[in-house]
Amino acid sequence: ANNSNIDNMYIHLTNVAIQKNGEEYNEKHGNKWSFKHLMFYLKATQGYQAAKELLHRIHAIFVYQCKAVQNVMINDKHCFECYGFDIMIDRNLKPWLIEVNASPSLTSTTRPDRIMKSNMINDIIETVVPPDFPESKISRGFTSWNQKPVIGNFTLIYDESTGFGVDKFVVSQAPKEKSSGGFESHNSKSSTRASHQGARWR
Repeated sequence: ANNSNIDNMYIHLTNVAIQKNGEEYNEKHGNKWSFKHLMFYLKATQGYQAAKELLHRIHAIFVYQCKAVQNVMINDKHCFECYGFDIMIDRNLKPWLIEVNASPSLTSTTRPDRIMKSNMINDIIETVVPPDFPESKISRGFTSWNQKPVIGNFTLIYDESTGFGVDKFVVSQAPKEKSSGGFESHNSKSSTRASHQGARWR
């Protein structure tokens, strides 16, 4: 390894609060890509299959991480939370979970960043708020109105209540255990939505 630049804070894994002070910081794109653009790049440079396998591994991180802490997550049908996953991808396209942020920062530093986060907020509202709220009957403990596989940029990747995606993530686990909790108090099962802007758990 080359340690000659080890004291240069801008070459390490840091957030925008540090990067924005560097000489090579680009104020137009903020040194950021959307996940969609990252996947385009990887498909073009590494191949479609490699990018597809990486996406599955990232989705697996979303599912397994939330299942690991399922019993201690806030369990209230009257609220929701958006989690921000920090994932590092190595040269072999292996994803590594760095941390998970509850209520991640929604401040923006560039116009594309602002658009992306605004779209995410709109998608979250469409996902968690019934379309006829507040005169809604379906908001009283039912979720049939938001079971669509795609809502905005959110894609449903896992839902224990319907079995959707379960075969992709837990089929190899043995022995299988029944879910002992959930992300909603009115449903003992859990489901996961993922987006190039973040992840949503209901």
